[in-house]
Amino acid sequence: MLSTGRGARRHAVVIMAALMLAATGCQSSGTPAQSKSPALVAYTGQASDYQINFNPFAPTVIGGTGTIFQTLFFYNTVRKDAPVPRLGKEFSWNPDGTKLSITLRDGVKWSDGQRFTAADVVFTLDMITKHKGMNNAGYAGHATAVDDTHVTVAFDKPSFVDGPSVLGKTYIVPRHKWKDIADPGVAVLKDPVGTGPYLLDDFKPQAYTLKANPSYWGGEPAVKRIRYPALSGNQSGVTALKAGQIDWQTGPVPGVKDVAKNYPGYKSVITPLNQIVLDTCSNADLGCKGPQTDPAVRQAIYHAIDRTQLNALAFDGTASEISPSLLLPDRDKALMSGRLRNATAPMQPDVAEAQRTLESAGYAKGSDGIYAKDGKPLSLTVNTVSGWTDYITAVNTIGQQLKKAGIKLTPQQLSWNEFVDSRDRGSYQLIIDSLYQGPAPDPYYLYTYFLSTAQTAKVGAKPGSNFSRFSDPQVDKALDALKHVNPADTAARQPYLDTVQTRIEQSMPYIPVLTQGTINVVHDAKFTGWPTAADLYAFPAVWQAPDSAEVYLRLKPAGK
Repeated sequence: MLSTGRGARRHAVVIMAALMLAATGCQSSGTPAQSKSPALVAYTGQASDYQINFNPFAPTVIGGTGTIFQTLFFYNTVRKDAPVPRLGKEFSWNPDGTKLSITLRDGVKWSDGQRFTAADVVFTLDMITKHKGMNNAGYAGHATAVDDTHVTVAFDKPSFVDGPSVLGKTYIVPRHKWKDIADPGVAVLKDPVGTGPYLLDDFKPQAYTLKANPSYWGGEPAVKRIRYPALSGNQSGVTALKAGQIDWQTGPVPGVKDVAKNYPGYKSVITPLNQIVLDTCSNADLGCKGPQTDPAVRQAIYHAIDRTQLNALAFDGTASEISPSLLLPDRDKALMSGRLRNATAPMQPDVAEAQRTLESAGYAKGSDGIYAKDGKPLSLTVNTVSGWTDYITAVNTIGQQLKKAGIKLTPQQLSWNEFVDSRDRGSYQLIIDSLYQGPAPDPYYLYTYFLSTAQTAKVGAKPGSNFSRFSDPQVDKALDALKHVNPADTAARQPYLDTVQTRIEQSMPYIPVLTQGTINVVHDAKFTGWPTAADLYAFPAVWQAPDSAEVYLRLKPAGK
């Protein structure tokens, strides 16, 4: 509990942050036309100073994906819309899925005035193949520029599933600016040159601003400036929201179920899409250390979590059931394997089952109530990011729940950069985080990102997105087979999906917590055109790319 003096000081800091936000939100270094238009203030949850990096491929990127750098097409993962042309105009596959032909938009220029051509697309795809850490989707194509506006991508095997990743999640970068970057997967980019609707206007550690690109091929956006402040966490974001100083916030917001009353002029959209999990550094063979490398410990944690209580205390009842298969229970219901022990994780804890699992694996409860094995107590640390109040509450609550099962859990708050560093190097035991969906509404992509051996690395080396260091030959074989089956052939795909689902339910490298209800509160009185539950034209989240850029392009200042 905070003392009165410390609490008062924290409250003063929050008020000062809100006042600074109000002041900075009124400043402009843009054109006169831009200065007459209200800036849109978007809070991503940044709880510490920004460290500049607009490299769309770096793990420490702070923004610019979709806004500064664009993809060839936009895929909506919330619903099955046709891909929206961006830098690309159209594409097609040959009958056996080994050749992808892309027609590019003509007349597009980079923000430094250079012409965008097929050479930039080929350079970007070749760059990804040369740097493993950048190749999250396992892309293995060979790109060729037919002429300035046509690209072909050849594959050795049928590769239909590579389409959405290549077309919808690969940010195209300028060859003339990037060709001399030695390690583009981690390079710090301070002066981004892109083709998108926005340019970097101003950067300070406390906030950065994007301004509308007057030369954007699609026409200058109606929202002229977007400002991204760094505050002291979710609570300070809510304080600024109540004062009308934030226009878009994604994250926990108290009283969101009665947003019109609690936040006049705002509306909310809650979308279940990403799964909250406990990432585990699971693979001792790749250098992971700690009790979490034992599948029995991971299973015991899974059974000991009281998800109903957790949802109420940490997520205000906005989360929902999660499947140990890591499929979305609603969207992917038809793909759920009948061989799963549980289609969804139990919402109530089973402490007895957790203890039986541990005892069967050779653990014995000590006099302090904590299990131990070979003289080592079952004690684990779990990392989260400072200022992420919902996740902080979640890990504190889970710690209390696991203690009842004889497991000691110690939460550890880190800055965002420290969090990313520990995750990438494998210098952690547990992390609370969320698994993101792929470029299309298909679980194949999430499986490839987070379970493929090709996406991981030994502890100390930077992996792709398989941070758990999970490696299973049966899963790899199934993913390879899925890669080469036409996604429309559901009967042919199901046996491979069954294999992946049952194997990860047994191993559980990512311990399922809940499916997150992504909360968005938007300033409808100031800007119009926001996504709604009836029209989810993009996944509405400030930090989701390139979806957030699609939202900015739809918005207009109210009354215009």
